[in-house]
Amino acid sequence: MAERPEDLNLPNAVITRIIKEALPDGVNVSKEARRAISQAASVFVLYATSCANSFALKAKRKTLNAGDVMSAMEEMEFERFLPPLRDSLEAYKKDQKGKKEASELKRKDKEKKNGTEENKSREEDEEEHMEDEQYGEIEGEEEEEN
Repeated sequence: MAERPEDLNLPNAVITRIIKEALPDGVNVSKEARRAISQAASVFVLYATSCANSFALKAKRKTLNAGDVMSAMEEMEFERFLPPLRDSLEAYKKDQKGKKEASELKRKDKEKKNGTEENKSREEDEEEHMEDEQYGEIEGEEEEEN
């Protein structure tokens, strides 16, 4: 795992952004307070992960899922976090579904475009072949006349 306790801290930029979003404009937070919040957040994440992991292990799974995290929040008596967590999870799922649909649409458009280009290419080849045959027939007729 981590060699030093500092390795477990969340990135300062993330902590600073979260603090700024949570507080009214004009409120300043000292470097020491940001560090304390960062350490507390790291401890919270580790504890929540450990609790969620116990639910996954009970279900004989190695991968944590959203249900494990929700159950961990209840076990840690953070039930009031559940509604915003569920809302965030739903928003995430909708976002992922939208991205997947957009990607699928893009792929289909690309295939359609490639198919159209292939059809055009085939049509051009067929036209050239027909022209070659037509010219070949004319040349053949000229040779017969001579």
